[in-house]
Amino acid sequence: MVQYIFKAENLKKDYAGKTVLDIEKMEIEREKITAVIGPSGAGKSTLLHLLNGIEAPSSGGIWFEDFKIGEKRLSLDIRRSMVMVFQKPLVFTTTVYENLAYGLKLRGMKKEQIKQKVEEMLDITGLKDKKHQKANTLSGGEAQRVAIGRAMIVRPKVLLLDEPTANLDPANISIIEELVKFGKKNYGLSVIIVTHNMFQAKRLSDNTIFILNGKIVEYETTANLFNCPKNETTGAFINGKMIY
Repeated sequence: MVQYIFKAENLKKDYAGKTVLDIEKMEIEREKITAVIGPSGAGKSTLLHLLNGIEAPSSGGIWFEDFKIGEKRLSLDIRRSMVMVFQKPLVFTTTVYENLAYGLKLRGMKKEQIKQKVEEMLDITGLKDKKHQKANTLSGGEAQRVAIGRAMIVRPKVLLLDEPTANLDPANISIIEELVKFGKKNYGLSVIIVTHNMFQAKRLSDNTIFILNGKIVEYETTANLFNCPKNETTGAFINGKMIY
């Protein structure tokens, strides 16, 4: 089995003639939490969209394990291997229980198995007392916990998170971070998280990618990148200085 979950070579994405992402080489480790940091407009969310197959590269290649994304339509198995959660929580207007059960039902799981897995996820997300509440009436933080729980319950190989805790209160941020760490440890998830929160990247991730103007400036273990960055621009960014 390959050690990476994603690999990219000579990857480019253009919009209206402008290159917004230009990555010569990148490998994202399996069963690790990888943070992607950088200023607004650096290309972070574009990278997630390409990894998830939402958009196709303008040139170059991306591999999910041994499968080259973009060459042909993603199979159902590969689609189900990756789940993406956005900054604004997307929940159905059904109950919390039904939200969590949705993906399991699609996969044809038996009712008793679904109940067992949903009850477990209600515990993990801290939403047991909300199980019969309509998910669209929850607070933003609770709704995001439902969205991440719904993603994790189907046991994908990859969880892609685009600013999942932006504008949330500290209590919900802490619960979501613990939820992500639980998924890595207990479900073997590979997690890629885009975040503007430097403290979150330091707390949560094993590795960190710093992107600026669509290019990878530095890609290191999180400890090394934050404690002894090799690039001056990286040092300036993590210390809160303006960079262009």
